[in-house]
Amino acid sequence: MNSDISEVLLAEPRGFCAGVDRAIEIVERAIAKFGAPIYVRHEIVHNTYVVNELKAKGAVFIEELSDVPPGATLVFSAHGVSKAVEQEARDRGFEIFDATCPLVTKVHVEVAKLAKEGYEFIMIGHKGHPEVEGTMGQLSSGIHLVEDVKDVARVAPLQTEKLAVVTQTTLSVDDAAEIAAAVRARFPAVREPKQQDICYATQNRQDAVKIMSPQVDLVIVVGSPTSSNSNRLRELAQRLGTESYMVDSAAELKPEWFEGKTRIGLTAGASAPEVLVREVIDRVRALGAVSVRKMDGIEETIKFPLPKGLKLDDIPPPGHIS
Repeated sequence: MNSDISEVLLAEPRGFCAGVDRAIEIVERAIAKFGAPIYVRHEIVHNTYVVNELKAKGAVFIEELSDVPPGATLVFSAHGVSKAVEQEARDRGFEIFDATCPLVTKVHVEVAKLAKEGYEFIMIGHKGHPEVEGTMGQLSSGIHLVEDVKDVARVAPLQTEKLAVVTQTTLSVDDAAEIAAAVRARFPAVREPKQQDICYATQNRQDAVKIMSPQVDLVIVVGSPTSSNSNRLRELAQRLGTESYMVDSAAELKPEWFEGKTRIGLTAGASAPEVLVREVIDRVRALGAVSVRKMDGIEETIKFPLPKGLKLDDIPPPGHIS
């Protein structure tokens, strides 16, 4: 037992964003309407608990479309897919529901529009992340990935008269701004999106950690290792000088982290359900925490519409993961 912990400070906002809520609901409604199994290309969102809950309800997660039987119902994950994957799925004749976050789709639409006008692109993002693969896969050529400032010096577009920059939606706001500044310095005429590509939820959760970190001795981030936005929250707290750990569940908490710590900050990535946050609170209470206080913060009210074909009134409301 550790009686030093006096308070847990809960970041606000934290946890599920509108894109994640929508993606999970699409899978749950598809199962309710068409029956199990429903096939999902890639993890619907990057969270182990969510994926396991949906597996238990009848979702089957696959990476290759060849693993989906003919005539099956297929859902694209919230991260989006390339044109090649989309075309292959149509060619195979699947019933398709696209759970791509509308804020990712916005980037895809911008890329397609500007490509028609002859633009090449510099994409700021993490190599191998499914969102990056999906966005870069909107074009067969002319889109160049940069992961850091050093990459900006090496990137070699075929022309610079028509050059635009796009960004993965779940990056560190500060890192992305630094890389974008390097892009502008090298290519002064580069076209930037009217509104930044980093999504409101990523921004809000990072802003909350910036406010919370100086007030606490330790930050715990609830999120899975594959979750980009959760990793960025842990890195941000660490960069601000606060010891920080990311856990997939309360079972991963280590009592020694809390030794000598008085105030604990707690947040969750945009794909982490609140049930996991509550379990972490219970565990920290067991370690001696006296009180839990919710920070003041932005209340998110954004809700994205569901795709056609899943809005029918005759579908019973799903037992939604929260």
